[in-house]
Amino acid sequence: MGSRFGYKTKQRTYAAHAHVDNMVPLASLLKLELENDKIESPIIRHGEAFQTKKGEDFTLTKTDCHRVEGDLSSSFAVFGILDGHNGASAAIFAKENLLKDVISALPSTLSRDDWLAALPRALVAGFVKTDKDFQEKEQTSGTTVTFVVVDRWTVTVASVGDSRCILDPQGGEISTLTVDHRLEDNEEERDRVMKSGGEVGRLSIAGGAEIGPLRCWPGGLCLSRSIGDVDVGEFIVPIPHVKQIKLSKAGGRLIIASDGVWDALSNEKAASCCRGLPAELAARQVVKESLRVRGLRDDTTCLVVDLMPPENYIPFPSPPLPVKKKGKLKSWLFGWRSKESTAVVPNKPGESGIVEELFEEGSARLAERLGSDLSSGVFNCAVCQVHITLTDGISVHAGSIFSMTNRMLEGPFLCSSCKLKKDAMEGNQTARGINVAQCV
Repeated sequence: MGSRFGYKTKQRTYAAHAHVDNMVPLASLLKLELENDKIESPIIRHGEAFQTKKGEDFTLTKTDCHRVEGDLSSSFAVFGILDGHNGASAAIFAKENLLKDVISALPSTLSRDDWLAALPRALVAGFVKTDKDFQEKEQTSGTTVTFVVVDRWTVTVASVGDSRCILDPQGGEISTLTVDHRLEDNEEERDRVMKSGGEVGRLSIAGGAEIGPLRCWPGGLCLSRSIGDVDVGEFIVPIPHVKQIKLSKAGGRLIIASDGVWDALSNEKAASCCRGLPAELAARQVVKESLRVRGLRDDTTCLVVDLMPPENYIPFPSPPLPVKKKGKLKSWLFGWRSKESTAVVPNKPGESGIVEELFEEGSARLAERLGSDLSSGVFNCAVCQVHITLTDGISVHAGSIFSMTNRMLEGPFLCSSCKLKKDAMEGNQTARGINVAQCV
């Protein structure tokens, strides 16, 4: 009996030592997690260039953002173009506050997948909050915004106005990730503005002749969406078009630019004129080509963001080509093919296509963009995040503040100030209480 007992004791001792020997230190686990994250993340290179005419264009570049504070594996990057008009104050305010307002609309406890799924709604809330806060300053300035979030291979773009973001994917065709909100070119937006109480027409001169692009009156703005523009009318809304895509690990290039570029160059011309150049030189080339075509008629600003394959990424087997040896960065850049090329960039097994579209929505109605939620948003306004009680909150799905619908108990909820803002954007009343259309 004693012998068997001693034998079992030794077995347990050996097992315990084996367990200790197989344990991995926490520091090693964290290091491994970071290394795996690097494998799954692109190498990001960016560059910018500009030529100033009015001094109203601004860029936003932050490559060290984190979903979870202090967690390096939760990093993401933000890039943006802000093209101001009637002064620079709205563009400066949005540059300083928009990212903070978007992040405040995202719960800090979300997993990465849930965070990305919630990001489109948070972008809507952030844009509206930034606009509302700036309009309270009563400064008659406005700005377009193209706001780009890069999280590993997932790219989310939110935009108002006519700044633009295009994607030139490695091995794929050029695509536009934004929608221009110019009244001249967007019939749907013209109809929305007129139904909300605005008038759309060209500038009239002596003799009754009409000149220039279509504009919204009062104010004379040729855009239907922007941040700011308190003097124009609440039907010029800050609700962004949002598109979210996922790139393959072959990579791609984002070109984000103000209308000083897009009034001169087509998407294809902007992409082709800078292929084979690193990001910084590519941005300069886009601006240079824009000035060559049209001259300096407006602020002309360009951001180029390259998402390149990680160092250990090897495409699915392809036959070796007898080419001159190049460095990795140079090889990737100069191997970028045009969309006319017949070459095929192979993908790893399981990669379906070059670009996967995850989300796209452009409605200007806040209720449609914030969705339905029976559980969250009860204690915080879905836009400004101010604390509200259940009795104070007003459903985003309710009608005007004077005519509640039977969805008044369905979240998310707004504070009274943001509910007034919503009604004004839909033409029910202005945020300052002056009717622009009959309440419905």
